[in-house]
Amino acid sequence: MTLPDTPPPPGADRTFQVDLRGLVDLLSHHLYSSPRVYLRELLQNAVDALTARHTLEPTAPAGAFGIRLTADGTAVRVEDDGVGLTEDDVHTFLATIGRSSKRADRIAEQRADYIGQFGIGLLSCFLVADEIHVLSRSARTPDAPAVEWRGRGDGSYTVRALPAATRPRPGTTVTLTPRADAGEWTRPAQVHALARHFGALLRHPVTFVDGGGPAVAVNPEPAPWVTPHPTPGARSRALAAYGEQVFGFKPLDTIELDLPAVGLKGIACVLPEPVPAGRRSGHRVHVKGMLLSEHAEEILPEWAFFVRCVIDAESLRPTASRESLYEDDTLAAVRDALAGCLRDWISRTAASDPELLGRFLQAHHLAVKSLAVHDDEILRMLLPWLPFETTDGHTTLDEFARAHRTVLVTTGVEEFRQVAAIASAAGLGVVNGGYTYDRQLVHRLPEIRPEISVADLDPATLTAHLDPVDRDTELAAAAYLAQARDTLAVFDCDVTLRTFQPASAPALLLDNREARHERTRSQLAREQQGGLWGDILGALRHEAPRAQLILNQLNPLVRAAVAIDTPELARTSAEALYGQAAMLSRRPLRPAESSLINRSFLDLLAHALRKDG
Repeated sequence: MTLPDTPPPPGADRTFQVDLRGLVDLLSHHLYSSPRVYLRELLQNAVDALTARHTLEPTAPAGAFGIRLTADGTAVRVEDDGVGLTEDDVHTFLATIGRSSKRADRIAEQRADYIGQFGIGLLSCFLVADEIHVLSRSARTPDAPAVEWRGRGDGSYTVRALPAATRPRPGTTVTLTPRADAGEWTRPAQVHALARHFGALLRHPVTFVDGGGPAVAVNPEPAPWVTPHPTPGARSRALAAYGEQVFGFKPLDTIELDLPAVGLKGIACVLPEPVPAGRRSGHRVHVKGMLLSEHAEEILPEWAFFVRCVIDAESLRPTASRESLYEDDTLAAVRDALAGCLRDWISRTAASDPELLGRFLQAHHLAVKSLAVHDDEILRMLLPWLPFETTDGHTTLDEFARAHRTVLVTTGVEEFRQVAAIASAAGLGVVNGGYTYDRQLVHRLPEIRPEISVADLDPATLTAHLDPVDRDTELAAAAYLAQARDTLAVFDCDVTLRTFQPASAPALLLDNREARHERTRSQLAREQQGGLWGDILGALRHEAPRAQLILNQLNPLVRAAVAIDTPELARTSAEALYGQAAMLSRRPLRPAESSLINRSFLDLLAHALRKDG
């Protein structure tokens, strides 16, 4: 921009002054992800000019107007047969930062016909060049002369009219002379690669010439979803091949996406392997054929991480950098509609292709579980087929419910691990509800299978299914059990004697995280009694169930322990049995429990040494 020669009088309106070099630096470091976007912006301007030309001449045959790229190592040139510019247009639109010719009613009556919306794209060329040369001739004013504009990185520019013969046909040619440090982005091979990357799906013909070589088509094939195929099978194979070419994996299946209301078409490729929960896939989004982003996560909901999409849309709105999508009502509606397409695919697959459904669920059951929690249709359709960890192994709820009319579900992984072997031996059907979504889904099983009942597993339920010992055995063990309860009172743990399988398990520790937290809170309330925190914790206090150490009378170690009549040794053996059961539960040990295990081991070792002595 040029600066005024004299300052305006006091109180007069002033005009912002722009440091163009500083603005370009801002764009390069904070708006654009890479200098390579310069070619996308040039292509985009050319496409918008062609769109305006077709609006001006609607009867022109398809392919009559195109874009030609040339790169020879010394210059990069983009020439189009678009609507072109007059000298007034050049002064208005090329010399004023932030104004776009697409906003002028005389250039476009419908803004949606154009990709660009911000009028700053040409500045991206200063990321790789110090001077931009534009030669243009207007198709709207055929008698107007050709016009030349030269813009420089220091903010200055020149404009001059040239004889019409300088550019016989309407259109615009933009020429860049690359800086020495921009060779990475302006070499002929790189320019060709960038043109293919950004413009492979453009609807206008685009060619590339490397120096004096032959012209090569940048976008020789239309988008695969608009190409006719002789059979549905041939179409499916072609879409899968395109998905593999774009993403580098062979899709488990391809889902066609078609939303006419927003002019969106494309495909979703189902990943053949599981992905970590919550890792959202990047999707390739084109707007009117121009690649906008390769990492557009916002186009699908979070639960849809089992697909990667390629789409081309007419009505989605890009952000200022044109490298992502603007979050608005249209994008939200598109996201919901695409989610519906994925749900419909799951429904069709469940109804018509059980083998494909099985492979899909094996890889992506977590994504389907997250969807089923909120989608009743998917819940009814797929819940019986989803795999869960159970006391019968990893199996589907449908198979598990055939063997167990009453299904018990734990609230956490560690609770399941504590009881799995013993519950299985007792004939109880228990599902691990500690994983994401599992407990919620298992509790909804009666909605699908009314004959099945579901309940949370608690220590009392399991204890009730263990066989009691006979009266004489219980009386003989009473003194030991009393000693053990007294010893383990510090852990709020009760001790009982039962018989259960497997006999190799000496003891079972039944406890859960919520009960431990409640006991910890109660302990803090007692310690803080009378203070502010004591009043708060006391108000929150609930009666928490005590932990239970269930000794197995079938185990030889337990039978030997309950016969101990030495108080010190009885206390040590109870600590050892508790410590072993805590370790077998595979939950993290508290410091006091680790200390108990070490102490009981040392005491037993000292007792053995005294006995040998």
